[in-house]
Amino acid sequence: MSRATVKDALLQVSRVWQRLAQDGLMSIGTVDEYIEVCERLLEYTHAQQITFIDEITPALAEAFVNAPGRNRRGIVIETPAGGTQRQRRSGVVSLFAHSRAPGLTKAAPLVDSRPIPRSPRGPSADLQPQEIARLQFHSERGMPATRHSALLALLLAGLSSAETGAASTTDLDLTNGTVHTQGATHTLARTCPLDAWGIHVLTLRTAYLDAKRPGPHCLVASAGSSPSVVQSSVGAGFSEIARRSGLSTMARKVEPRDVTRYIARQILNETGQLSEVARRLGLSSLDVAAGLADLQWNTPRRGDAS
Repeated sequence: MSRATVKDALLQVSRVWQRLAQDGLMSIGTVDEYIEVCERLLEYTHAQQITFIDEITPALAEAFVNAPGRNRRGIVIETPAGGTQRQRRSGVVSLFAHSRAPGLTKAAPLVDSRPIPRSPRGPSADLQPQEIARLQFHSERGMPATRHSALLALLLAGLSSAETGAASTTDLDLTNGTVHTQGATHTLARTCPLDAWGIHVLTLRTAYLDAKRPGPHCLVASAGSSPSVVQSSVGAGFSEIARRSGLSTMARKVEPRDVTRYIARQILNETGQLSEVARRLGLSSLDVAAGLADLQWNTPRRGDAS
């Protein structure tokens, strides 16, 4: 058993999170959230008379994620909201992931935990060209030290959230304006074209990372993180862009998938070929491609058998 205490692990990992934020691989907001979550975990384990990180069992980690809390008015909330549970879970997962790398622990207490259900997905945000331009404009704040413009450029090339998180400087061919992806669980390996804006911001991001230390570099996520952590990180980064641009509000949520839908519609409008939508997005199903492009197809004609 490791003799690293929960407090020592938090101190070491918080420094890692801060370096990731300095490299633009994690937002300062996420760092603050994770530190706050893990400070509460430290209090929780202390109350359970637990000192060492290896003493945090799956049952205890689950109990912490589901523990009552207080709202901003100090009122006790017996059952935390799904968003609070997901935030706690994400913070604990990241704490253990970054504690395993230097050998502080071998544990992963939430690896087999059940996903926390989300509310039913709302309708597509149906992004328009002027809104994409707003996302681009607001993603440029702090670039190339921040990851946001690079993240958006990869999404606009047609990469999924998982593929965007896995993208490395070695995947870029900036001379020819392309990015290669190995694919993900639901997408195939392929090479995607970058637009002029994407080439510009990714060139700046690559030069910035190379100047800090020799490559290769992950463009928008932390190397070595699990796929679920990487995908969550990309989602958090995009949410920050969408909120900053004023497009994501309480009444209208804008997600990375809405960018994919926008790209699917653009490809269909430009080529008229559903197969090209599927190829560019790495999809093996034309039905999925049609759904993303908002195309009603294979609809029975009047009089045909349904």
